[in-house]
Amino acid sequence: MALGRTHAIALAGLSGAVVDVEADISSNLPGVVIIGLPDAALSQARDRVRAAAVNSGCGFPSHRVTVNLSPASLPKHGSGFDLAIAVAVLAADGAVSAESIDRVVHLGELGLDGRLRPVSGILPAVVAASAAGYRTVMVPAANADEASLVPDIAVVPVASLRDAAIWHGGEFEPEPVEAIARPAAPAPETAGGDLAEVIGNVDAVEALLAAAAGGHHVFLLGPPGAGKTMLAARLPGLLPDLDARAALDVSSIHSLAGLPVGDSLITRPPYEAPHHTASAAALVGGGSGLIRPGAIARASDGVLFLDEAPEFAPSALDALRQPLESGVITIHRAGGVATYPARVQLVMAANPCPCGQYGARDSECSCPPMARRRYLGRLSGPLLDRIDIQFRVARITAAQLRTAQDAPRLTTADARARVAAARGAAAARLAATPWRLNSQASGAWLRAPGMRLPPAVTVDIDRALERGGITMRGYDRVLRLAWTLADLAGADKPTADHLGQALYLRRAIST
Repeated sequence: MALGRTHAIALAGLSGAVVDVEADISSNLPGVVIIGLPDAALSQARDRVRAAAVNSGCGFPSHRVTVNLSPASLPKHGSGFDLAIAVAVLAADGAVSAESIDRVVHLGELGLDGRLRPVSGILPAVVAASAAGYRTVMVPAANADEASLVPDIAVVPVASLRDAAIWHGGEFEPEPVEAIARPAAPAPETAGGDLAEVIGNVDAVEALLAAAAGGHHVFLLGPPGAGKTMLAARLPGLLPDLDARAALDVSSIHSLAGLPVGDSLITRPPYEAPHHTASAAALVGGGSGLIRPGAIARASDGVLFLDEAPEFAPSALDALRQPLESGVITIHRAGGVATYPARVQLVMAANPCPCGQYGARDSECSCPPMARRRYLGRLSGPLLDRIDIQFRVARITAAQLRTAQDAPRLTTADARARVAAARGAAAARLAATPWRLNSQASGAWLRAPGMRLPPAVTVDIDRALERGGITMRGYDRVLRLAWTLADLAGADKPTADHLGQALYLRRAIST
C-alpha cells in the first residue's frame, strides 16, 4: 500500500502553522484512526470522510487507514482538515495523484454527501500558507472570494470531494452539484451619523478630534441624554482608512470570528460596542478549545465603546489594562496560546451616579454620596490612568439649542481632513521611530534631549506631578496629548497653552 501526503493549516490566533496530513493504508482490520492531537471535531472526521468519499463515488479503502497530523505535538482544532484527510486517503489508495496533492494546501469541511462546507478562518489560513511558501490552495467554493484576497497564490475552488479528486487526476466522471453557500452571518456593528448632527458640546467635539488625531483613549462622563453615545458613535468616521497591514489584520479577525468578509479587504476602522453584561472572556477572547477573538481583538485598529462602563464586571474591565498598554492580547489555555492584535481606541461612557442626575443643571440627584463614590469606584484607578482624555459632557439647554442650530457645524468629512493632516504631521516627526501616532510614542523619547520641552512650557504638569495630581504614566500621557493638540493647531511644538489644555482634558472630570 502507498502513502498519501498533503498539507493543511492549524490556526492559533492569527498565526498559522502548516500541518502535514499523511494517510497510510495497512492490511489490518478495517477502521480509521486519526493521530496527532486532534480535538473532538477533528476526531470525528473519520466518519465524515468515509461517508463523503463513498457518497461522492470516490470509494474508500476497506482496510485499516491511519491518518497522522504532523507535527504531532501541535494541537489541531476544527473540521477544516476534512478535505486534506480525504485527498490523502484517496492518494494512498491510488485514486488520485500523490504528487499533485503534495503541492497543494487543502482547507474545508466535508458534508456526508461529499459536498464541501465553508469554514471560518480561511483568510488567515491562506496567509499562513503563502508565508510558508505554498502557491496553491484548494478551498470550498463559498470561501473562494475570501481566499483570493491573498496576493500571489492560486485558489482552486471546489464544490465537492469528487471535483477535488478530478482536479488531482482522479478518473471520475464529473457530476455537477450545487455548492453549499456560506451561512448568513450577522453583519458587524457599524457606527454611523455625521458629526454635524452633534448640536452644542463644542468642547466635546474638539476633544473627540484630539482623540482621533492622536489615537487617544476617551472617558465621557455625563447624565443621560447628554450625547455620550452619539459622540462615541461618530469617532470611527473621523479615523482615516486602514492601511494594507491593518486591513489584512481586521479582515482576518472577521474571518476567524465567522463574520462576512466578502471579495475585498475591510478598509474602514471597526466599531465594537459590547453589552455591559459581557464577561472578561467576551471582551478579551477565549474558549476551552479553539481560542476565539474577543471584542478588543475584533475592534483592533478601530474603536471599542463601553457604554455604561461602571455596569461592566470590574474583572472584565481590568482585563483590558494590559492589552491597552501593549497593543496585543495573548490568551493562554491548556491547549495552546493565541495572540491577537489589540490596537484599539477605547471609549468609555458613564453616568455620574446610579440615578444619572448628579451634576445636571435641570435635575436633582437622589443618590447618597457613598452610592456615587461606590458607583464610579467600579472603574479602577489603574484603568483610568490609561485614559488620556477624561471629559465631562453636559446636557444642552434650550437657549444653546436655538443658537447652535443656525451656527455652522463641523462635518465628519471636514473633521477627517483635519485628523489626517494632524496624523501626517505626527508621522513625519515619528518617521525615524517605530511609532506613527502620538499615543504610541514612549515617554522616555518625548522627554529625551531634542524632544524635551522647556520648563517654562511644562510648569503646569510638573507642578501636578509634584503634588500627586498625576502619575508618571499620566505625565507622559499629557505630553502625548499636548503634541496631538499642537499637530491639530499646525504648531511645530506644544506651547504652555497646549500643555494646559491637555492637562485639563485629562482631569476635567475631577475639576
